[in-house]
Amino acid sequence: MTILPTHQRVARVSRIAVITIALISFTLPVTAYAITTATQVQSPDNATIEQRNRAIVEAAFEKWRGGTYVFGDLLAPDVVWTIHGSGPVAGTYRNQKDFIEQASLPLTSRLATPVVPEVRDIFADGDTIIIRFDGSATTTSGAPYRNQFVWIFQMKDGLVVKAEAFLDLVAYQQVVDNNAPRSQ
Repeated sequence: MTILPTHQRVARVSRIAVITIALISFTLPVTAYAITTATQVQSPDNATIEQRNRAIVEAAFEKWRGGTYVFGDLLAPDVVWTIHGSGPVAGTYRNQKDFIEQASLPLTSRLATPVVPEVRDIFADGDTIIIRFDGSATTTSGAPYRNQFVWIFQMKDGLVVKAEAFLDLVAYQQVVDNNAPRSQ
């Protein structure tokens, strides 16, 4: 057995302590991040909220696809709905009534058939739902209307409180400009 002089033993223990502290200091933040991320991703409350919101939106789109008007039940009365892009309809609407009257009705009043949504994807992340879908209808002049949409919903208590819409506003405007409104 070899016995090292005291100063060599202290130096060796000091080096081991410094290396150990360095390793711990590098791994602790990574471990803490991994634990926090795993907790956020696997939180039962978050998963339950996602499942519930996704189910609400899927059911609404299925009803809409069947010809039922769903927006009165899906949108909060004070929904903030933003249509991105440029054109007369682009902008932010501060409640359900304004959105329907100023953005939806100019289009739907010029359609002979309701828009039929064909859902491509629905993504859920907590209270946010993203829906990518195609919509088709027939205009009052008999021409086809087709558009692609991405809607991003922020949900609260089962209702959409904030929405962002991305769509081809040129196709929307062509229907508005080239078709007479249905007689009510």
